[in-house]
Amino acid sequence: KSMVLPAVILFIALLLLNLIARNWYKRYDLTDTKMYSLSSSTEQVIKKIDDLLNIKVYFSENLPGEYGNNRRYLQDILEEYAAISKGNIRFEFYVPDSDEELEKEAQKSGVQPVQLQVIEKDEAVVKKVFMGVAIYFEDKREVIPVVLSTTGLEYEITTRIKKLVEKNKKFVGIINLDDEVQTNTFSQILRQRYELRPIDLVNDIPNNINVLILTGVKDSLDVNHYSNLKSFMEKGGNTFVALNPISVDLQTQKAEVFKSDVFDLLKPYGFTLTENLVLDKNCGRVNVMQDMGFMRMNVPMEYPFLPIIKKFDKNEVTVSGLESLELIFTSELEIDTSKVVSILKTSNSSLSVSEFYNLNPDPKNNPSFSQLTEPSKVIGARTKENNLTVVSDSRLFL
Repeated sequence: KSMVLPAVILFIALLLLNLIARNWYKRYDLTDTKMYSLSSSTEQVIKKIDDLLNIKVYFSENLPGEYGNNRRYLQDILEEYAAISKGNIRFEFYVPDSDEELEKEAQKSGVQPVQLQVIEKDEAVVKKVFMGVAIYFEDKREVIPVVLSTTGLEYEITTRIKKLVEKNKKFVGIINLDDEVQTNTFSQILRQRYELRPIDLVNDIPNNINVLILTGVKDSLDVNHYSNLKSFMEKGGNTFVALNPISVDLQTQKAEVFKSDVFDLLKPYGFTLTENLVLDKNCGRVNVMQDMGFMRMNVPMEYPFLPIIKKFDKNEVTVSGLESLELIFTSELEIDTSKVVSILKTSNSSLSVSEFYNLNPDPKNNPSFSQLTEPSKVIGARTKENNLTVVSDSRLFL
């Protein structure tokens, strides 16, 4: 009898613990980089899900190296999505490799097989594998056809979920004043989350435009265009301007300064675009023709005129989700700190050049990295009211 009472108490305690645990679930990410923790913006999207959202993962097993790691990471991160959703997100993994019906289902959903070289029995063979995700909500579907890397995977998943569950899409207007600047790729990305509207400044800018993007400026606007743009901004319309006063042609290695009344339009808000180009030790690469013995070959070399930004303020919603951003021939942005806050800066190994622009990509003919000793330069900023953002890169949306 003395043993029965403690056993009953223990049983009741375990039962209560299970009932409580069923309604209270917490996962802990013990990795140094919090790689399995979802961002606050993702959590906000998940909270908007008011019905069952199904995720079908078509992923081959026993994949080599990083592809196998991608599968494990995907499973871990989807468990986070499911946990936060409180039952509204369900996911399941399928292996279509040896199942003809599953293979047809995967392809019908938009997940196509890819060719991958694997080692089997000490021999390299090309194998057909699946590494995709299909997301279903109500009668709609979004697909990630192939997962090749974990980098940006949370963004890819969340973007597609947001597109499925968003009931009132935002309208983005695009003004592209340079026919040579194609924004097709950028537009495709935006369409994943927003309704796009090409804007012609001949007419008043519609009031339902949530954000207006202005790019491709190479000259002043005519009176009517200027008036319509100014009117939209003065009404507090959210505006994103990608612009700098230097027009660069890398093929001819020429840089020309141009004037525009758009620069004057920005000044009262606290932005002054400087007639210079900014170089950074953290930079992208271009191919430079080099003599390699008896041959001439394109060799990738670091090019400081393509600064790469890697540090972002997590409190700035405009850039908080970015991992890196490569800019092209950007200029320094002088800001009135009483009106404007910076959101993008180069590193403390920077340099600004003006008047004479040596654009030769061969490092033998360029400013050496030892000259890149100036402090960071502001190249992106927003007004404190958060209705105007300027990034000094006219090619940002290429």
